[in-house]
Amino acid sequence: MQVATRAELEQAVDIARELRQRERYNRIDYYDPYPYQLAFHETGALCNQRLLMAANRIGKSYCGSAEMSFHLTGLYPEWWKGKRFKQPIVGWAGGVSNETTRDIVQFELLGSPDDPEAFGSGTIPKKYIIKTERKPGVPNAKSVALIRHVSGGNSSLFFKSYESGPEKWQGRSVDCIWLDEEPSRDIYSQAVTRTLDRKGMVYMTFTPENGMTETVASFMNNLQSGQSLNNATWDDASERVFSMQGERGHLNEAVMEQILSSYSPHEREMRRYGRPSIGSGLVFPISEEKLMIDPIVIPDHWPRICGIDFGFDHPTACVWMAFDRDEDEWYVYDCYRQSKASPSIHASTIRTRPNFIPISWPHDGNRRDSMGNPGLAEQYRQLGCNMLAFHFENPPALGEKKGGNSVEEGIMALLQKMENDKFHVFATLGDWWQEFRMYHRKDGKIVPFHDDLMSATRYAAMANRFAVSGKDPTWTGDLKYKNYGIV
Repeated sequence: MQVATRAELEQAVDIARELRQRERYNRIDYYDPYPYQLAFHETGALCNQRLLMAANRIGKSYCGSAEMSFHLTGLYPEWWKGKRFKQPIVGWAGGVSNETTRDIVQFELLGSPDDPEAFGSGTIPKKYIIKTERKPGVPNAKSVALIRHVSGGNSSLFFKSYESGPEKWQGRSVDCIWLDEEPSRDIYSQAVTRTLDRKGMVYMTFTPENGMTETVASFMNNLQSGQSLNNATWDDASERVFSMQGERGHLNEAVMEQILSSYSPHEREMRRYGRPSIGSGLVFPISEEKLMIDPIVIPDHWPRICGIDFGFDHPTACVWMAFDRDEDEWYVYDCYRQSKASPSIHASTIRTRPNFIPISWPHDGNRRDSMGNPGLAEQYRQLGCNMLAFHFENPPALGEKKGGNSVEEGIMALLQKMENDKFHVFATLGDWWQEFRMYHRKDGKIVPFHDDLMSATRYAAMANRFAVSGKDPTWTGDLKYKNYGIV
């Protein structure tokens, strides 16, 4: 047996060190995608808006980072079937905050921000990083990086955060935008706008932690031409799955169970399968464009009704609705919201609207105060408001006399109208739209915050059988207005 010489051992050590250095600073050369990652990249050839909605811990951020690296450098691998840029690009990479952008997005692209020796150990090869600029006020964070492109020019990469607001996402044209974690709808819209004139792309990689948001719903339920949705679960990175080069996935059953045990029960479906958390997200995951219309003149023969939600510390809110019975379409055309004011103040505002319109009110309007004073409904009635003689109830089921007060029944009825393009809201109602955007669930329950106009909308919509037209204030469909004791 021949014994290696000292020189041979030192040479072997040097070779091993060199190999480690090459691997560390050229990580992208060792990218070995799973089938789900290959599929996501491939959709870029046909779609300019893409969403990878994936489980935790399966490599979705690395997938997004790898694609950005290919576009910035032009170093496309032989197996690449996605979109190609033949020239240097302008790229944006964004996350929720400056800190998360630094710790996740920047980390994946440039290497650990806390270790100078790790600079260049991300998916962008070190020798292709010409220079970077620091982001003021955020330790170790970068604002921009200049990246050499194989064509001979230089690409520009800008790091951005959602917390800076949509106005920071305006301005210049961009070729490629990577959004790691879900952005707000307005930031996403700005990102898409920035890429239009360059025929660029926007792609997102996230776990749907915010539930069935408008963005998630649009990709899941209303996919448009040029859009794609890829879903990936723990099973797509498990030991049963092989990468392109035949390597097994990195998640085994023991690891999966360990990770799963750290999450609460309602989170597990979302974390494991990359599906929106049940019972979380927007109450109405509907595009605003689907509901919003410019104001129209409400015909006299359309029945109208008002819904009111009583309040003091939180606002008293009113919503006026009209109904096109022929087309079975509902219109929110007016609203009012004010806090810390007396019934007389609210009543004076309500009376500026046509007084033939009945007002639907909730059951707490019957509640007397500690001094035995009449309930709020009666107070408003005495102040000249056209209050229904009875508190709000949902329409009764066939054969039933009472309909109950179920919130979910009303929500589902409204959502169905919205989905069927039968619910319209005037674009001028800023307060209404503000609440609509904030109206959400957490762990299955509607969050009772900034929901006053939404409640008033439900009271009006679900009492539409009592709506009255200005042309014939005695008409309520198959029911007589007077039979319901409306003052």
